[in-house]
Amino acid sequence: MEMKNGQLELYGNKLSKSHSAKAIKWQQMFKDKFNYDPNEKYSLSLEDNEYLGPIFGLKNIVRHDQGEPISKENAIICSTIRMGFGHYRIAMAGVSCARAMGFTPYWLDLLAIPGITTDVINYCNTWYSKFSRISQRSSLFNKYVWEPVTTGDPTLPGLSTLLNNWIVGWPWRFMKTNVKDYKMSELFGNLHQALPSDMPILTAHMWNCMGAVSGGMTNVVDMMFDNWPMAFQLTEGAKHGVQSPSGYYGFRAMRGFDENDKIMKPTPSDAITYTGHHVDHELVENIEIDCEARLRRMKNKEPRRLMITMGGAGAQKELFLAVINHCIDLIKKDKVTLFVNLGDHKDNWDWLQGELSAHRDLIKTHFTWEDTKAFVDEIREKPTSGLHILLHDNIFHAVYATNYIMRVTDIMITKPSELAFYPIPKIFNERVGGHEMWGAIRGAELGDGTVEVRTIPQTLQAIDLMTEEDDLLELFCDCIVKNKSIGIYDGAYKCVEMATGKKFERTTPAVGQYKVAN
Repeated sequence: MEMKNGQLELYGNKLSKSHSAKAIKWQQMFKDKFNYDPNEKYSLSLEDNEYLGPIFGLKNIVRHDQGEPISKENAIICSTIRMGFGHYRIAMAGVSCARAMGFTPYWLDLLAIPGITTDVINYCNTWYSKFSRISQRSSLFNKYVWEPVTTGDPTLPGLSTLLNNWIVGWPWRFMKTNVKDYKMSELFGNLHQALPSDMPILTAHMWNCMGAVSGGMTNVVDMMFDNWPMAFQLTEGAKHGVQSPSGYYGFRAMRGFDENDKIMKPTPSDAITYTGHHVDHELVENIEIDCEARLRRMKNKEPRRLMITMGGAGAQKELFLAVINHCIDLIKKDKVTLFVNLGDHKDNWDWLQGELSAHRDLIKTHFTWEDTKAFVDEIREKPTSGLHILLHDNIFHAVYATNYIMRVTDIMITKPSELAFYPIPKIFNERVGGHEMWGAIRGAELGDGTVEVRTIPQTLQAIDLMTEEDDLLELFCDCIVKNKSIGIYDGAYKCVEMATGKKFERTTPAVGQYKVAN
């Protein structure tokens, strides 16, 4: 990103001199705070990923030279950070599809590389997590600060702008936030200079993307998240894979990216592609099989299998507990089997088991990957019952457990985050941040999920409807199969194609006689 006459630019759109100066001052703050060395050199090598290596042949990029040398031959980097589970989930979709297309995937987590990347991202992530938790506890904070920050579309512009500029920073939608993030991410350039400059790299967060471009990498594809266009996701010098047509238009036109709502120069067409949803190969490949199994269980009157996931921020605990307590009555009536994935957050289990002390007889725990995998494999063709708690000791199994159990689940209950884009019938509970609203809108219009149910009573009503009746499950399964046929879930494949030039060849589904039940 170049400075011209005291102004930084994005695709020919000039940022004001005052905001350009603030972005440079922001970068300088990190330089001073963490003793940044512009001449620092990185030695990088590869180690087998202990957790997903056996599944995908995944290798970690690590900061030392004692491992296997990094080779760009038939390999692709999937770069991400742990900021919640969503950005790991996107990167795993890239890993899965890259592996299916014959590539060896390398995993680059900027938070696993000691140095300026870890220092800066931890600093930012601490504040993000704090404000996300506050937004779930305070409706006023959520309305006047968090939603305006995450959408750039405040309901009360004067008060909202004052509060979020004072407390949080600039709204994510505006170009000034993009430039601020890019100047910060330039500090990650030295790390990326240690990688082959023309090696294919998929990025699951804009800081990864910006760091790669600023480090001179020339074959960068950003797997864009969410369904609400925000300027901070764009990186000049990269290609962008957008998950929805509406998102494509918003980014292409740079709609609303100027804080004064001025019309901006568009993103060039060769810098952005509508790809479809970023979904793992094994989930897309088996859509017909898994939807057929859902309808078979429905016809056989087996307990409806529901899954709910809980993040580490501990947000929505009241909703989470209400859902579980509501389902306990349905479990006792043999109408529901509930899977609860607590990720890798043992403190949530410490809290939950106290709340469920009166129902210990219903609870079955799965706290190792071996146990989780064996359980899921067993119930592919067999009925199951009860309340199943999943908890793992590492983020890889914590995230991938949701994907693995998804194939044997009938309905997933989730906030409309990255899971909104996955091919499974979904109940969308209340969002965390205004940007997530558009994930629910996307899923509802595609017919693979409900509208956003924003209160506990609405959520429980949706559970009852999809448990006691069959029409919604049938409708959602039909839509999911049709969506696959037109490439809605092909985003991760297409991002690999953009990065490598290799086309994905889809095979015929193992079960071709899928039919919606009459």
